Amino acid sequence: MIARLSGTVWSTAEDHVVVRVGGVGLKVSVPTDMLEQLGEVERPVELFTHWHVRENELTLYGFRTEEEVALFRLLLSVSGVGPKCALSVLGTLSLDSLRQAVGQEEPGILTRVPGVGQKTAKAIIFHLKDKLAPRGVGAAPLLSDADAAVITTLTGLGFSLVEAQRAVQSLPRDEEMPLEEKVRQALAYFAAP
Repeated sequence: MIARLSGTVWSTAEDHVVVRVGGVGLKVSVPTDMLEQLGEVERPVELFTHWHVRENELTLYGFRTEEEVALFRLLLSVSGVGPKCALSVLGTLSLDSLRQAVGQEEPGILTRVPGVGQKTAKAIIFHLKDKLAPRGVGAAPLLSDADAAVITTLTGLGFSLVEAQRAVQSLPRDEEMPLEEKVRQALAYFAAP
């Protein structure tokens, strides 16, 4: 099994990166948010990996940290969650957001992930609630209704779900701030260098 690899980015595509390791190009499926970071060809890269074997397919999945690999494997242990769905969850939600959704039993956060419906979200929460808890005691919800409205507005303006979530995570945690101001500050996030 390939547990970790180091090399340089040979090329990137919509859902994977090809890493040159000793003259050989390895196709590694990675979360979408990671593709943006690995965009430069010939950039050195080090990935923690999961080797997934099926009857007619061998696929290598890559992640930034060992914790992400562990969460990927936990998600695969949930009935009805395959590698593509697990990769979509990790590419859309931050690790803390995933912990929060599971710990506070909020399927609404998980259903914002492309490919995750209500049934799958509830299955993830049910199977992982004892294995995956939020960090810190009494942590506040990471995604309020106002945050969800900002994400909806930004995606309506053409930003990807991942971009919209990053912008919302950059906002100050001020529940008194009007929705229009939150949207304005989120748009300012994209204008910042």
